[in-house]
Amino acid sequence: MACVSDDSWASLTQVLTGGLSLKEREDGGRGRGNSVKFPFEKVFPVYAMDVSKADSGSVVDSGGDPIWDAVREEAKLEAEKEPILSSFLYASILSHDCLEQALAFVLANRLQNPTLLATQLMDIFHDVMMHDTDIQRAIRLDVQAFKERDPACLSYCSALLYFKGYHSLQSYRVAHALWKQDRKILALALQSRISEVFGVDIHPAARIGEGIILDHATGVVIGETTVVGNRVSLMHGVTLGGTGKEIGDRHPKVGDGALLGACVTILGNIKIGEGAMLAAGSLVLKDVPPHSMMAGTPARVIGFINEQDPSLTMNHDATKDFFQNIAVGLREEKSNGSLDQENKGNNA
Repeated sequence: MACVSDDSWASLTQVLTGGLSLKEREDGGRGRGNSVKFPFEKVFPVYAMDVSKADSGSVVDSGGDPIWDAVREEAKLEAEKEPILSSFLYASILSHDCLEQALAFVLANRLQNPTLLATQLMDIFHDVMMHDTDIQRAIRLDVQAFKERDPACLSYCSALLYFKGYHSLQSYRVAHALWKQDRKILALALQSRISEVFGVDIHPAARIGEGIILDHATGVVIGETTVVGNRVSLMHGVTLGGTGKEIGDRHPKVGDGALLGACVTILGNIKIGEGAMLAAGSLVLKDVPPHSMMAGTPARVIGFINEQDPSLTMNHDATKDFFQNIAVGLREEKSNGSLDQENKGNNA
C-alpha cells in the first residue's frame, strides 16, 4: 500500500511553492497575489519545487519521498555503526513502508499506557495521517525544520526517533485532526498523554502552522484559541496563554517566522508580528510590531531586526549596536525622569 499517492505529492508541490501566510489563512486567501513568495529552496531545499522549472526526473514528480529516503539511509548507517540498536532501528524505521507508518509506530510506543495500548494508538495515528495531506506535508516540513535549525539534531532519523519536541508536535497534529472530526474526548485524552510523557501541553483546538520547531520543548504551553503561523521557532518554557477566566478568543496570535526565546510568556489575545523576536524570559502583554525585538518584564520594543524570519537563523546573540541602543534608551528614560521630578519641584 502506497503511503503517499502521486496525486498527494502533486498537491504538496503546489502548496510548497506558494503557501498561505498567517494573515492570508485568516482572511481566506484574499490578497495572496500581493504576497512575497518565500524562498523554500533555501530553507527547505529537499522540497523546493517550482513546477514550471522542475526537472523531468524530479523525485516528487516520480512519486518519491526524499525525506523518507534520507531517514531510511540514515537508519541503515546507524545500524551498521551501532549493531546493538539494529533491532530498534529495524522495528522503528526499516520495517515500515513510509514516514507516516514509522512515525505512527514511534508515537504509539512513546504514548502507550496500560489502558491505551500501543496497537490502538498506532491504528489511530496511522489512520489520521494517511487521510490528511496537511499532516503529511507538515510532518516533513517540521522534521526538516529540526534538522536545519537545531545544531544538536544530527539527522532526520534522530529527530524522528529521539526528539520529544518533534514527537509532541506531531502527536498534537493528530489530536487536532481528531478535534476537527468532533472526536474531542479522544483528542483530549491524547493531549493528556502528550503532557504526561513529553511535558508539553498543547490544546488540540489550537492552530499551528508548518515548518515549526519546539527546541527542547519542556514546559511549552499553548492555549485553546492560539494561532501560530508558519516557520515559527519556540524554545522551552514558552507559554501562549490567556489572562483569566474569559471565554472565546483569548490566546495569542503568532505571525510567520517569529522567534520566541526560552521561557517567554505571552498572555491574552494579542498579535505577535511576522518576523518578531522575543528575548528569553520576556512577559508580553501587548501587540508586538513585525520584525521588532522585545525584551523585559513587561516586554518593550528595544529595536528592530533586518532578518525576514529570525526563526530560521535561531540567532539570539545581541550585537554591540544592540547594547548601545539599549544603553541610550535607558539614559534617555533616566534623563526624562529627572526632568519630570525637577519640574514637579519647581511647580511646588
